[in-house]
Amino acid sequence: MQTQTGATEWKSRAAITAIGSYVPEKRLTNDDLAAMVDTNDEWITRRTGIKERRISGPDEFSSHLAIAAVRNLAERYGKSPEDIDAVLVATTTPDMPFPSVASRIQEALGMRSCLGFDLNAACAGFAAGLQMANGLILTGAYRSVLVVGVETLSKITDYTDRSTCILFGDGAGAVLVERAEEGRILASDAAVWGAGGSFVYATGLASELNGEPLTGGGKIVQNGREVYKWAVTQVPLGIRRLLDAAGLGMEQLDWFVPHSANLRMVDAMCERLEISPERTLTSAERFGNTSAASIPLALDLAVRDGRLKDGHLVALYGFGAGLTQAGVLLNWTLRG
Repeated sequence: MQTQTGATEWKSRAAITAIGSYVPEKRLTNDDLAAMVDTNDEWITRRTGIKERRISGPDEFSSHLAIAAVRNLAERYGKSPEDIDAVLVATTTPDMPFPSVASRIQEALGMRSCLGFDLNAACAGFAAGLQMANGLILTGAYRSVLVVGVETLSKITDYTDRSTCILFGDGAGAVLVERAEEGRILASDAAVWGAGGSFVYATGLASELNGEPLTGGGKIVQNGREVYKWAVTQVPLGIRRLLDAAGLGMEQLDWFVPHSANLRMVDAMCERLEISPERTLTSAERFGNTSAASIPLALDLAVRDGRLKDGHLVALYGFGAGLTQAGVLLNWTLRG
């Protein structure tokens, strides 16, 4: 299916110094979904591990969630928006094609002069954004880069389709990556397999992909079986490439933080990696599949409850539409 890629060992001087998150107030539980489609809590939990999701309001969009997450970061860690040189937003559900969500963040927080753009790597977007932030700092041109993963997937979910509506939710997570005396981002990995693009998509201007007609009317369409087979094969290979690039072993890894697509999928990855599911950080149980937001949400949940501590070795790995994958290996040390 996909040729293996080599992971890159980074010699940078960059570290994550702050984290924040935000989710909408409205909850959509499995019981709520059972009143909408032919399903029930036991069926959803057994197949996905998801118990509830957060749903944005009719006038609440990705920019609103992203701005709230960044404000949460700034308040918790005493960071000034004026000190931020660049804003990278990973999302597949921007408020509009343009202007970017990044520009809305700049306006709301009053950053005077900064680089700002959105990137679309689907569920791999946050990890890809971290790689880009690290690269920008490595050039010496930037000192402080904000990376935001945000989605309002409920707005493109078909709530008559039982196979997809049970999965998706809304949320935002943000981290600040700053120049540091000691680099903390150890290795990165990325690949895209465009031949699998028709396995998960939402339609836009085009009516076909790889010669296949597209359906869905702008809502999410997914071939879950094919995505599952691809992900449970490729992600463990990617994690091993990250560790090999850094000269480290699986036994040294404290936390595996995959995209929280489906917890049964995560269990299968853990089995292939021979790592205990208790060494994973996920967010799907409480927030569902939030695509680019799922990894930062999982990280912040673990920061808040004390599981994720300074000095932990963490492997982040996103995977999804494209089919796209991206991973980062880092030593976790928040610095005020």
